[in-house]
Formats: sequence, structure tokens, C-alpha cells
Amino acid sequence: MNNVTPIQTQTQLRSHTFHGLAPGPRLLVLGAVHGNETCGTQAIMQLLQELDQGQLAIQRGTVTFVPVTNPLAYQLKQRSGERNLNRNMATCGIPQDFEDRVANVLCPLLDAHEVLLDLHSFHTGGAPFVMVGPQNNTGTLEPFGRAAQEMQLALHTGPYRIVEGWLDTYARGAQRRAETAPTAGGRTHALVSNPNYGVGTTEYMRSRGGYGVTLECGQHDDPQAVVVARQAILHTLALLGLSASPPAPVPMGREILQLVEVTDREHAADSFSREWCSFDAVKCGEVIGTRHSGVAVTAPADGFVVFPNPRGEVGQEWFYFARRRANLPPADLQTFKP
Repeated sequence: MNNVTPIQTQTQLRSHTFHGLAPGPRLLVLGAVHGNETCGTQAIMQLLQELDQGQLAIQRGTVTFVPVTNPLAYQLKQRSGERNLNRNMATCGIPQDFEDRVANVLCPLLDAHEVLLDLHSFHTGGAPFVMVGPQNNTGTLEPFGRAAQEMQLALHTGPYRIVEGWLDTYARGAQRRAETAPTAGGRTHALVSNPNYGVGTTEYMRSRGGYGVTLECGQHDDPQAVVVARQAILHTLALLGLSASPPAPVPMGREILQLVEVTDREHAADSFSREWCSFDAVKCGEVIGTRHSGVAVTAPADGFVVFPNPRGEVGQEWFYFARRRANLPPADLQTFKP
């Protein structure tokens, strides 16, 4: 007997909400926005059991957990169902795919909260890291006024590396795609060449007046990634005062990297020069990969390879390039201004 739920029956999104009896912040914790990134799901399920058994309690405010944010991709054990849920995050009057229907439920859920912890993992090796949004600004791409609160949240999630600059780097890549293939058809090209396609859960949260971070907890299958996700949730509950635990100290320095460039895969035969991991350091001019034509793709400056995807789709992100913005010792973290 086949116990796998048919794809056609994926018609619901399950959430678990706990209300403290005193007022406080409203936190949303997401797992499996990408279906093959399950460390957040596992950590959330552990903590739900502890909440049910009284080993953990929400004292004030509200916390909502969504263990599996993309149930179709989760069932298929792959990154996406019909498209990447963590792109083009917006409600849609006429849904065109499964992720559009999820977004129609998820966006109002994001609207109802003010802080977001989105738990992810990555397919290549490397250390955990946390992604934050822009500095405070009044620009048109991602205006924001809560950078200090967001940085404090990032510091308490644990990883040594903090990465910024996602949306403006993605937008430059989208503009290049639109210019280089303006007549390409299909919905995929229309999405990846639109700067709004770079808007995921955290970007949407910021656009609604809240703040949040994306925590990349480790490699997909590394059991330690579940530990990282679990500790991040507990530390966030303590930082926001939702649980009775005092906020944990920030014991170590941080390295802050800024994404500055995205390189797309142009042909299925484009290949990396070696098996890259996120944050592998490169020197200016070092060969990162080779195009199908034989042209070398090199580092534009001293920096780091981020999000290398040897199986990236043609016309979409192949890898990002980042440079160090700051390296903060512990003593400076208390006064650091983003």
C-alpha cells in the first residue's frame, strides 16, 4: 500500500501558535521553505513537543511555528515544488502554481507578526551563517528602519558570519538578465529577470514594517544543523522575552560580509574549477569556473565565493561573490551600528 500522500492532496499549510498571557512581540519561525532543507523542521518539531510537555513555556507575546512551509517540495524532497517559494513573495489574485497558493496563505501570516526567523540549510559544505537586510534607508528598493534590532537578532542566532546585500545584488542580476535576453519567453525568465523575484520571506517582512533574518544552519544532511536551528530558536525566544530564559551573551566576534555580485550559469556545460563551499576565499583573478565556450570566470577582487550551485539552472544564479565589510571583536559588538 502506498503511504505517500498524492501531490493533488497538498491543500493545507499547518501552523502552531502559542500566546503568552502577557503582551510582547509576535515571532514567526519557518522551516522547510525549501523542501530539502529540513533542519528547521526537525528543530521546530522537537520544541513543539517540549512546549506540549511543559518543558518550555511562552510567557509573553506570541510565537507561531510553521514546520513545513512548502509541503509539496517537502513531500518531493527537493528545493521547490513548482517554483522557488522564497522568491516573488506576494499575494496573487490568480495563482499560477503551488507556491503562489502557499504565498496567499503565508503572506497574511507574515503580516500578523513583526519578527521572523527563517531556518534554511545549504547543499555544499561550509559553516553556518546568517543573512540580514540593508542598513536603514529611505530608498525605493528596500526601505528599512529597524536595522539595529535586526542585527541584534542576527548576533543572537549564533553563527560567526553575517551576510548582507542580498536584494540589491539580486536586483542587479535581474536587470542584467532582462537586458541580455529581453525577448526570452516563459514564466521562469519573466520571474528571474524581475527584481521583485528577489523578494523572499525576510524581504516581505521588512516591507510590512517588521524585521527578520535568514539563518543558514549548515549542510542539508548534517545533524549539527538541527542543533544550530534549535539553539537559534531558543536564543530568539529569550532575546525577545517570549520565554523565561535570560538572553544569552554574545561571546565571540563576527565577520560581516557583503554580497556584491551574482554570476549566472549560462550553459549546462559551465563548470566550476573545483568543488567550492560557501565562503571559500579567493584572490583577485583566481579562476572560479569555466564557461562552455572555454572562457574563464574569475574573481573580480579578493573575496569569497557564496552559494555555489554546480547544478544551477541555466539563466539563473550560479554563485555569488562577497567581500568583507567588517570584522568585529566581541568588545565592539555592544556598540556596533549597522
